[in-house]
Amino acid sequence: MACTMNFKLSPGRLLAAAIVLLAFWILHGFIEALLAGGVIAIASWPLYLAFRARLQGNVGQRLGAVIFTAAMTLFLLGPMVFACLALLSEAHGLLQALATADSNGLALPFSLADAPVLGPWLDARRQQQLAGPGLLPVLAQHTDAAALLGWAQSLGQFTFRHAMIVGFTVLLLGFLYQSGGAVAQEFTGMLRRAIGDRAERYVEVGTRAVRASVNSMLIVSVFNGLSTALAYAVAGAPRPLLWAAITGALTAVPFLGYAAVAALALQLALHGLSTTALTAALLGCAVLLIGDKLVRPMVARDGMRLPFVWVLMGCIGGFGMLGLAGVAIGPVLLTLARELWEQRARESVG
Repeated sequence: MACTMNFKLSPGRLLAAAIVLLAFWILHGFIEALLAGGVIAIASWPLYLAFRARLQGNVGQRLGAVIFTAAMTLFLLGPMVFACLALLSEAHGLLQALATADSNGLALPFSLADAPVLGPWLDARRQQQLAGPGLLPVLAQHTDAAALLGWAQSLGQFTFRHAMIVGFTVLLLGFLYQSGGAVAQEFTGMLRRAIGDRAERYVEVGTRAVRASVNSMLIVSVFNGLSTALAYAVAGAPRPLLWAAITGALTAVPFLGYAAVAALALQLALHGLSTTALTAALLGCAVLLIGDKLVRPMVARDGMRLPFVWVLMGCIGGFGMLGLAGVAIGPVLLTLARELWEQRARESVG
């Protein structure tokens, strides 16, 4: 049986498809900035409308968008910048403590040395490699300069790339605040022409899911900050409020909060407070696990109407594929997929 299929593509459609593909190819390097700007604009749009309603009449739409963009940038980036600067300041003290400990030989905490099975082995390794002073200069002499230079270059490229992403996200955010209403209407109209009357439903579901996902990130950061302050205070760590603020700010990015907990534990251990370091590390990690695995999915679940495990997988999988914006977009895509599945199921039954 012969089967023939005729595809009639006019030159105009071919040209339009080629332009779209070229535009996507040009912008694919900015996809993270586009997604991040869109997510922030959708999540904060009700706040922007309330802000616009309170502005005086002599403030134009463009100036209002600029002011609100600056406020949102400060609100979102301020805690992260504070946390990074505070960690750099603490790193200076950490290096000094490490140098002081190296001058006398790095000691293993007493509680670990007496631990069963691993304790004697760790103590033997310490006697071989860490007991004598001057370990750091020896390690520096054996460090591969080429590898160190490559690491520094990679770090510089990483920093520059993400600075570019942040910069273009801010620029895009200002554009969306200024023209977001028209863009939303055009997008909804295009979607309606493509799939029919269901377009409004999908836009509503996607918008609700984005806001629920972003709200869960903010609530988890606040929860982690308050809870780690209590945990560090219970453990007896110095300056618990400072370290809790660092931890809460960094937990906006999945798994980055654990770096703050590890830095605090290392600093305490180098000052000889091994029990405090272990307690702070255990309590801090427990708080972060609760925030990521319980609080975030529970807060986002009502807006997305997804089971706990799907919200969790969406957050982690989205972060792995799309970076920080993927934490919000991953569960949103799963929500839309669920809506499409249910719509198809209803049509099949009908």
